[in-house]
Order: sequence, then C-alpha cells, then structure tokens
Amino acid sequence: MFVTFEGSEGVGKSTQLRLLKEYLFRTGQDAVYIREPGSTDISEQIRGVILDKANSAMTDMTEAMLYAASRAQLVREVIKPALALGKLVICDRYIDSSVAYQGYGRRLGADAVKKINAFAIDGCMPDVTIFLDLPPKSNWRGDRHADRIEEQPDDFFERVYRGYLDEIKLSPTRFVRIKPDLDKLVTSKNIIDALRQRGAIR
Repeated sequence: MFVTFEGSEGVGKSTQLRLLKEYLFRTGQDAVYIREPGSTDISEQIRGVILDKANSAMTDMTEAMLYAASRAQLVREVIKPALALGKLVICDRYIDSSVAYQGYGRRLGADAVKKINAFAIDGCMPDVTIFLDLPPKSNWRGDRHADRIEEQPDDFFERVYRGYLDEIKLSPTRFVRIKPDLDKLVTSKNIIDALRQRGAIR
C-alpha cells in the first residue's frame, strides 16, 4: 500500500513519521520511507533549488513545476517499483501538498496544479493519506524562516490549510483526519490504529 502524510507546517508530522517507523521496526514490518521533494539524487537537487531562500525570484508556476518534476522522478524511480514488489511505501508529503501549497497558498488554482501533476504521478495515488489536522494559529512551528516556503506570511498558511480541508471533502475515503494531541504518543497510537483499520499495517 501507498501511505502519505500531510499537514501544514509545525503540526508534528516528522515526529509522527519517526514514531511510526519505530513501531514498524519493533513489530517486524518492512516499509520504504521517502520524503517530498527528495529521496532520489535528482529530486534532492530539485529540493535544494525550491527551498533555497536565495531563489526569491522564482515564480509560483516555476515552483509548482519543480515540485512536479521532483515527484515524477520519485514515482518512477522509487514508488512504482516498490509497490510493484508489494512493499509498503510511506511518503512525507505528496500531491496533496502541491494542491494545498501551490494551488491554494500560491493561488494558482487546484485544477491547474492537478493538471501539472497528472503527468508527474502517472496514476499513482495514495491508498491512505494521514492528515494531521491543526490550524496554522494552533501549530507548533519553531523556526518559521528555515527555508523559502516556511518564511511565507500567516495568510499563506491559512490558505494552505483551507486547501487541505477542501481536498478532504473531495476524497473523504482516502483521507484520515488526525487531531494532534499534546502527547505525541497519543497521536501516534491514533495514527497506528487508523492504519491498522485500513489494512495498511498490522
């Protein structure tokens, strides 16, 4: 199965992915762990270009296309081959991030971003998407200026969050909304229980 994790900045996504990985290791379950953009040599180079604050002149459409280019490489080099071998693939962000961040945050429009990414993903959609549901005003963002995306203003992240909520309405059976608890272990248990129910893990 193909499982993705989504959410705005500072919702604890990295922590929950780490806890899930530890759980799967303890229980003897193998998985392929990847992140977006990145996880291949070419995709990591594209990631560097996207997130570099020196690239302030980058247009919104260029940004969207770079994300799609990184994704196209990842799908063909890692995701599809792994799924063809029957492996569990767990990805930190995927197409929903592009729809939320570039479609809504950058105001390019969800349809435009989906059209660009239709070529990139070549029909490879997640089976389950865990959405860590925490509004921007309630998140736990630390260094807000770590990279070019994180330094965006508050209204950008409000649009991103609304974008996620709109996409959940369109694909309610794929998304699992998890409200992050102050206790990260409680959140982790809720995620693991949800993935068990979906048959993604044991």
